[in-house]
Formats: sequence, C-alpha cells, structure tokens
Amino acid sequence: MMMHSYDIASAIDGEASDPHLAVQLLNADSPARVASLLLESMGKLPAGAAPTIVWATQWPAGLEWLPEPPDKTTATEIVEAVTVLSAGGGPNPKVRIIFDNGKGHVAALFCVDQGQIPPPSSLAAIGARMGELLATCSLLASVARSEQSEKLQRALYAIADLAGSGLEMSEMLRDIHRIVSGLMYAENFYIGLYDDKNDSLQFLYFVDLVDTEAPDQNEVIPLAQIERGLSWHLVRGRKPLMGSLQELATQVDGQLHLHGADSLDWLGVPMIREGEVRGLVVVQSYDQPGRYTQAEMSLLIFVADHILTALERRHGRESLERRVLERTAELARANEEMRREVTERERGERLQAALYRIAELASSEQSSAGFFRDIHAIVGGLISAKNFYIALLSEDGATVSFPYVVDEHERDWASRSYGRGLTEYVLRTNQPQLVDIDRADRLMAEGEIEGSFMGAPTLVWLGVPLPGLNGPMGVVVVQSYDAGGDYDERDAELLTFVSRQIASTLLRRRSTQLLHDAYSDLERRVDARTAELREQIAVREQVEAQLQHQVMHDSLTSLPNRAYLRDRLERAIAKLRRAGTHRFGVLYVDIDRFKLINDSLGHIVGDAVLQEASQRLASCVREPDLVARLAGDEFCILLEEVQLPETASKVAQRIIKAFESPLSAGGRNLKVSASVGITIVEQAEGGADAVLHEADQALYRAKERGRNRFELFDPVMQSNAMSVLDLEQGLREAVEARQFVPHFQPLVRISDGSVVGYEALLRWNHPERGMLVPGEFLKVAEESGLIEPIDWQMFELAMECSRDLAVEGRFVTLNISPRLFQRPGFDTRMLALLQQTGFDPANLRLEVTEGMLLGDPDAMVAVLLRLREAKIEAALDDFGTGYSSLGHVHRFPLKMIKIDRSFISPLAGDDSRRSCAVVEAILALGHALGMDIVAEGVETREQKDKLLAMGCVYAQGYLFGRPQAARHWVQEGSSL
Repeated sequence: MMMHSYDIASAIDGEASDPHLAVQLLNADSPARVASLLLESMGKLPAGAAPTIVWATQWPAGLEWLPEPPDKTTATEIVEAVTVLSAGGGPNPKVRIIFDNGKGHVAALFCVDQGQIPPPSSLAAIGARMGELLATCSLLASVARSEQSEKLQRALYAIADLAGSGLEMSEMLRDIHRIVSGLMYAENFYIGLYDDKNDSLQFLYFVDLVDTEAPDQNEVIPLAQIERGLSWHLVRGRKPLMGSLQELATQVDGQLHLHGADSLDWLGVPMIREGEVRGLVVVQSYDQPGRYTQAEMSLLIFVADHILTALERRHGRESLERRVLERTAELARANEEMRREVTERERGERLQAALYRIAELASSEQSSAGFFRDIHAIVGGLISAKNFYIALLSEDGATVSFPYVVDEHERDWASRSYGRGLTEYVLRTNQPQLVDIDRADRLMAEGEIEGSFMGAPTLVWLGVPLPGLNGPMGVVVVQSYDAGGDYDERDAELLTFVSRQIASTLLRRRSTQLLHDAYSDLERRVDARTAELREQIAVREQVEAQLQHQVMHDSLTSLPNRAYLRDRLERAIAKLRRAGTHRFGVLYVDIDRFKLINDSLGHIVGDAVLQEASQRLASCVREPDLVARLAGDEFCILLEEVQLPETASKVAQRIIKAFESPLSAGGRNLKVSASVGITIVEQAEGGADAVLHEADQALYRAKERGRNRFELFDPVMQSNAMSVLDLEQGLREAVEARQFVPHFQPLVRISDGSVVGYEALLRWNHPERGMLVPGEFLKVAEESGLIEPIDWQMFELAMECSRDLAVEGRFVTLNISPRLFQRPGFDTRMLALLQQTGFDPANLRLEVTEGMLLGDPDAMVAVLLRLREAKIEAALDDFGTGYSSLGHVHRFPLKMIKIDRSFISPLAGDDSRRSCAVVEAILALGHALGMDIVAEGVETREQKDKLLAMGCVYAQGYLFGRPQAARHWVQEGSSL
C-alpha cells in the first residue's frame, strides 16, 4: 500500500473499522507502539507463522524490528522483497508494505499466513499512523543532529581556544576532558602521545575511576612494555577500536593482552598526522556495556584530530618559548664571557707591570731583607698578602727557617726541625698547595700534617715551593684569617711565578757564599791529607794480617777456600751433635756453561767472571753465613741457622736473581746463570765430605733439569743415581748379550698402499722388563757413550733381518745418531758392515737430521757424496724441526726428505691452513730438487686424503702399520 500526503487523522477515522483500534493508534507515540498494535490485532499465531514488522526512516539503513530481528537470510529476503514492491514489482505473498512515502520512510509486514492480516481498512489506518510517526521520528533525529553538530562545533572552537590560551598543560588537558565529556560518556579518559623514534608512549592525561595506578605525566613507557595491549594495538593497527574485551579481540591482529582494569565498553582512536600515528585518545565505561556507538566513534575520531592540532600548537609555542629562553641565556653567557675577558685583560696588564718590577729587583744589590720587603709589596699589589712569609730548607733537609715574616697573629717564627707542618707538606710534594679548614682536617686525618704545627686559626693558606737545583729549597706563603679572604688556583699560578724569581735571587746569593766556603774547604783538605798519611801507615801494619788471611782464602776472589769451608762445616756438625736442634744448610753453586766462557774468551775473562760472581754471591747472604770458592766455577755457601727448608730456598732464589743482570768482563756484557744444589743437615751423620756430596747431587739434578734453577736434596736423588748406574750396567750387559733387536715400520705409496721401504727402529729385549722402546734408555746410552756400540749392533742386525724385506726395489732406512755420523771413518765402517752382512748398498738409506748436517756442512757433504758413490742414499729425517731452512736443502746430496709429524698432525684439525701451506712448500721444494717426500706420523684417513690431494706420494705412520719384527712384514706381503 502506498500512502501519500493527505489528512492522516481523517484516514484513521474513516478507514478504521474498529473504533477501539482508532483510539489506540491515535494514542501511539512511536512506530514501535504502532507495530505492537498491529501484532496484537493479528492474534497469537503458531511459532513458525509468527509475523515480523520492520521499519526505518532512511531505508534500508537503520532498520528496526518487532518482535525481534530475524536471522540474516530472512532479513535479507524481506529487504529485497520490500525494495522490489517499492519499485513497482509483482506482489510477494509473504511481504506487505504498510507505509512508503518514497523518501525512505518505509514500514512493512512479513507474515507467512496471509489470512491473519487485518482487513484493508485497519491496515490502512495502521499505515497512516505509522507514516505520521516515522515523519515525527525523522524530524526529531534531524533536530538532534543539528543540536549535536552545533554542540560539536562549540567543542572544537573551545579546543582551538585552549591551544592558544595561557593555561598550564595539565589545566588545558583537564578542559579538553571536560569538553569531550560534554559530547559523550568520558568519565574514564586518557590521552597519549607516541614517539616513533623511541617507539614509546607518554600519557599526557590519564583519568580513570577504577584503574588508580595512573602513569606519571612525564613517564616515557616503551611500547614493548604494554605489548599486545589495547593502546599497543591502536598504535600498531592504526585504526579505531570499540566494544567489550571479547569484541575487541576480534578487531585486532594477533593476541590481545589486558593491561590495567577490564572495562565493559572501550572506545579508542589513533591520532594520525600525514599517515603516521602521533598519539591516541581513549574513553571507556566500567558500568554499562554497549555504551558507545559508531556515531560516537566517528565523533571521537574528529575530536581527536582537533586535540592533536591543539597539542601540536601548544608544543610549538612551548618550543618557541624554550628557544627564546635558550637564546636569552646564550646572550647572557656571551655578555658574561666578554666581561670576564675585559677583567682578564686588566689583570694581565697589572701582572705584566708587576713582573717587570720583580725582574728589576732580581738584579739589584740590596740586602735580603729589603728584597723580601719589595717582593711582599709587589705580591700584595696582585693578591691579598696581608699575612706573608718565606721559609727556607737547610741543605741537609733537617731544618726549616723563616727569613721573612709578616703575620698579624703568629709571633713565634724561630727555625724548627723538619716536621709535619703545611710548609713541610709543600716541600714534600713539590707542588703548590691551597688549603682551607676542611682540607686541613683531611690532611691531619691522613697523617700528612700534625695539629701541633697548626698556629693561629687560618681560614685559607696558600703555599708554593721555591725551586732549587735538587728539589725545592723553600716555600713562599700567603694566608688569610678573615672571612672572604679566599684564594683560588689563579692566585696559586701567580705566586708560583713569583717564587721562581725569588729562588733565582737566592741561588745567586748562595753562589757567593759557596765561593767563600771553597777557601774554607781548602784548609779542611790539608787536614784530610794528613789523615791519609796516617792511614797509609796503618795499611802497612795490616800486611802481615793479610798474608795470614790469604792462607785460608782464595787468591782470585778473596773468598774462603775449601780448607776454610771444611773447618766451618766440621764445627757446624759438631754443634749439631751437641745441641741436636741446630740445623744448617749447604748450597753448592755452579756457574752454568763456564767452560764455554773459558774456552772461547780466555782465562782472563773467565777470572773476571768468577770475581764478579763471587761478589754477587756474597751479597745474597748475611752474617754469620759463609761463601767459599771450592775450585774452578764451583762455590759453596754455608747457612748457619736454617730451621726451615724455605729459608735456604729463598737464598737460592736470591742467587738466581742476582745473576739475571749481565756480567761485565773483558769488555763484554755476558749473560751468566747459576745452578744451585741444596742440602739441609738435620742429623750429625758423616762428615763434611758427605754433606758436600749431598749438595753436589742436588746440583747435578738442577743442571739435569735445565740449569738456572735450584734443587733440594732428598734420599730419592741417591736412589735415582743408583737407578741410572743400574741402567747403564744393564746396557753394557745388553751389548755383550746382543739383547737389542730391530723392528720395522713400512713406508707406503699413498695412492695404492704398496710398500716401498721400511724404517728400522731400535728395541731392547730386556730379560726382566720385556720389550723397551728407545725413550726408556736412549738418554743414558748417549751420556755413557754406549750409543755407538748399540748403533753398530743395531745396524748389523737390521741388515741381517731385512734381506727378505729389501727386495723388488724396496729399501731399508737406518737412523744415524749425530755422534756416530760425525765420527771420522764412519762411511768406511758402514761399507765394511754392508760387505760383511752381504746387504745390497742400493737398498739402504741412512736417515740424518738437520742439526748434524749444519754442524760442519762441507765435511757432511763429503761423507754423503762418498756414500752415494757406494750407492747408499741419504734421507733427511724430521724436516722442519731443526735449524735448517728450505734454502739449505739443495746443498746436500739427499734422496729423500721426511716431513716431521708436527706438520702432519694438524691436518686432521679444523684450522689446518698453516700446516697445509708448510707441507705444500716442502712438497714443491722436494719435487723441484727431484727428491722423494715422505710424510711421517700419518694416523688418520683425513690426513692421508689431504696429503694425497696435495700431491704427496709417500707416507709412514700408524695408519699403515706399527713397528713389528721382520717376520711379520714378510708374512704380511708388499701391499697394505
């Protein structure tokens, strides 16, 4: 039904068949009431056929439903059907238009059962009243919008006025809160500014009736501190948020965390300028859900923009005011600086004039008293010098005198002994000292000065040293007893300059005095010469005593000799027998490598070294301890009282330290060290020789362990010495019994694992201890000289056992000791042994070390060439660990170079670059010289693979086989 403009009341009276309905319609005051009357007139219908009424003043926006909104599908169906009917489309059996003015005022009835629809007359009356009330609602809404717009306009004007007002920021924000409260519910309200550089929020204003823990206005809160909170989402999301906590959770990206109290309704909008978030405005309600609407959200967005403008204007004005204040302060500082410069210039002019006067005084011939008075007057013209004195230090530093004093309080200025006064404090520190009461108290507390030296109650004291030739010669002082008479550092600088002029004049006067003293000194020297003649007579009388002294002392060092020492030792032993607790110590000292000094530099230099060494040893002991020279470079020290071994150890440490500085002998500075053996005698068993023997054994241990150290004797040393003797005897018996056997370790071609040779290694088949490796006996063999017969026996056995190994081009290598290789006739004897055993010389290679080749290179080259002529090749063992370089290798006729295991082992580590570089350099050198290169100590496949990749052809190590007897390798075959 289409209702247009006509008399609505007449339509109701004329068309309503039910007078009661007409009265109710006229009394209805809202569209909802008219819709309710329509539903009542239709009666109660089944649940599935219940009618629904919908109306709006701006169709299809702002729909209202009765009794309640249907589901979304039904609502869409009703709206579409009404739109079709309004456009003149065909009828819909379920939808009946009650009213439509063609301008958006529409009311419609949705009913499945059309038989229940009221008669047309009643429906027309209902439609007429509905149209009237819709028009009234539209008019009221328009008036409300107008009033709201006017209210909003006034609010925006007020906000703009606040930006230019003289109110404090807090008052301005309170007024903004009041204005927003006039537009919507804003009992709980806050404003925050966002700093994108620091990613932080500053809550300028915060009022909340529930959440009482409001942040401070000046507090800067990092955004990470409220991460995933509502304010955080406003800044990050850059869009308004409204609703309860559950509704808000659906509006944000990601999780939502609650910071502060939970509100029933929350509305927040970001303040955005040029696409960037500058802050936020938030209102919230704790007592009513659904309080805020979309209209209020739009309103708050608009208001927030004006709030941001007001804040920016206020901040701009404050920034301008701050810049004005800063500029004003800068001008004030510049003005003050200018005044200071003028004052400095005037002060400089006065100072310059004073310095000229002081310079004139320095060349005057007036007395010291007149000079001091003039200096006082000049200083008084520059600084306050009402109380002024000059103090001088005696030449021996024991007395302080006061040649000039002007003081209004102190009367006693007699000379005094050097003590702990302020004057002495300046002399000790040789620095200007500015002392007030507080600093004087601190100096007394620190013990720098003593209260007994403090005179009248000085408020400020300034003293500067008078520079002398060897430190300060005195002090010039000014002091004040009155309040306000302060001195500063600039006064100290001035007084320091004046003090130099004073010191210069005093030194000139002292020079005159020294000339006078020189004449007096001449007389004293005559007296001294007379005393010297008397002393010469006394010296002659001492000659007899010296001759007696020489009998018991060493003529070179003047130290007690062995006889003197034995006598003292016997006395000490006798005293130990009597007392029982009288322990003493003996230190046996030997100069390290002294024979080398004698052989290379001569005995004169050696004697000078011994003399200097004796003096240093004597300086390490005290009375009644004794230092004696036994023989050659051997010294002995007797310590009379040694209750603890640590006492003797400390003396030994002093001895070693005494030799750290070079000795001057024969025009050379020689670096000499000493080894010390110590024995502590606790029991009176044996005599002096037994004690000396124990100390000598400890000395031997010190030398054995590297020299330049000390060792304490203990019974284990005696036992070890016997063990070495037993081992040496066992080696002699092993040579006679032929207990040494060779073991062989293969040298292989890396690419296919084929054996190209074997290295013969020494083993001792001990009858009791089993098979011993060289490390367990080789040192004793070398020291005892048994290494040569052992080596020759080893060579003979290796040649006999390896006949079946040295076939098909394979070779055997023998390790040659340096002593044996350098022995004359070594090559001749080796060739004779080969002939004796029937071993083919072409299958033999001799391993030598870098050290033995460089001892006498020319002789070694000759030996190697003679061996090569006999078809015996040489191999350089442990290359890289000795003294040669890559450049020396080409000098020697070598067939093979064996790279030391120290360069191979790191190849299995993470950082093998340096070792790889060294190995590659050796390989390149060997290939260039036509030599075979063997890598020793290969124990892992990783090492093997890296060597193969670098071009290394041969290798030796546990990866390919451990040393075994010859029969083992004969059974194993030629490939590993």
